[in-house]
Amino acid sequence: MTDPYPRQVIVIGAGPAGIYAARTLAAAGSNVILLNRDVKPGGLAEYGIYYDKFKMKQGLRKQFRQILETPGINYFGNVTISQDGVSLQDLRDIGFDAVLVTVGAQGTKWLGLPGEHLTGVYHAKDLVYHYNKLPPFSTQEFSIGERVALVGAGNVMMDIAHWVIHDLKVDEVAVVVRRGPAEVKFDKKELETISRNFDLHALDREIERVAPVMQAIGQDPLAAREYILSGLPKALETESDTRLRFIFLASPTRIIGAEDNRVCALEVEENTLVMKDGDSKARGLGTHRLLDVDTVVFCIGDRVDDRFGLPIQWNEFVKNPTPRFPVDGNSYEAYDPQIGEPIEGVFVAGWSREASSGLVGIARKDGESGAQALLAYLQTLPPPSDDGRVERLLSLLGQTGKPIVVKEDLKKLDAYEQAEASRLGQAEYKLHTDQEMLAVMGLA
Repeated sequence: MTDPYPRQVIVIGAGPAGIYAARTLAAAGSNVILLNRDVKPGGLAEYGIYYDKFKMKQGLRKQFRQILETPGINYFGNVTISQDGVSLQDLRDIGFDAVLVTVGAQGTKWLGLPGEHLTGVYHAKDLVYHYNKLPPFSTQEFSIGERVALVGAGNVMMDIAHWVIHDLKVDEVAVVVRRGPAEVKFDKKELETISRNFDLHALDREIERVAPVMQAIGQDPLAAREYILSGLPKALETESDTRLRFIFLASPTRIIGAEDNRVCALEVEENTLVMKDGDSKARGLGTHRLLDVDTVVFCIGDRVDDRFGLPIQWNEFVKNPTPRFPVDGNSYEAYDPQIGEPIEGVFVAGWSREASSGLVGIARKDGESGAQALLAYLQTLPPPSDDGRVERLLSLLGQTGKPIVVKEDLKKLDAYEQAEASRLGQAEYKLHTDQEMLAVMGLA
């Protein structure tokens, strides 16, 4: 017997995890309401990939447009779900069969150091959003000086280094790494974007300095050096005189400001390396030194938004430790540790499930797996008996006074930006503010 009404499920977040999850759910016969904080879909595929990777972004946009045209997927953009407004509980109260949260890691992860409030201290994510033109970061001013310290050794650090070297052409970039040269996390391909600006003499001196610590735990300094230099043969040509150097075995402890409340130095504690459970760990030595810098950018990962309305531990939403609907051994079920029970009908996927983990391909797979967990849950529910839930949702969203962006609106925006790119002879063109985008779509 066919159910009198289709399953109604909500996916919150229209990045890769949410979009591919929506496709999986719609293919299984569910009616999907895809809610997105931003006007445009795409999430980090739109606003996190380095801005000049035009071919990659265009390919992803084409895929996303095709998925959004799938029957059974409804897109509502410019919609924020938060404890401060329309809440997750509001959606649950409407009576949707299930909710899949794929909002990513929208919170900011800081170390809690003295001086983080100073002018010239930033989180990498805010800068990435800025140069990728995500409102409101697109119009914010960031005061980047000539001596920039980047804290972290992953691909995000590489993107920020790429930007400050090639676009801003700063004098110096100092990459501060808590562990040693053998534990860097950036990819060889990313090395190609900045290798021409390496201070090779400084690199050799730094590896020579930390070599005894590395050798004491069985690491090979020469192999680490070879990897760091592996991007040189295909390195991007540069017109910048920026000098990039690494400072290994150093943990930031304090940011020092001048009288104008701007960064003037970064204090770091020197570390050594010890082996624990088969992995190397940094251990502070209690000795400190100052780095002469005027800008500090933390490239250390992200955390989920603590205003969203789900319990958080270790920068992530809490998952059911004993999942009822596991997929590949992973739990996708939101969990309330205070009562020791899963949050009925609420699932998490993508960076909402595991913050700062992987790029588009991994987010896609995790979104699809989260959808499979949700579908298994739906099989345990009685047939739905109410088909007025979308209308109640629209009524609720209408009370916020914000225009709601639907699929037809996105087509208008896409056509306008493509036409402007063609007129200007650019690879792409982006409006900088939500108000501009809404106006083009006739919503403002």
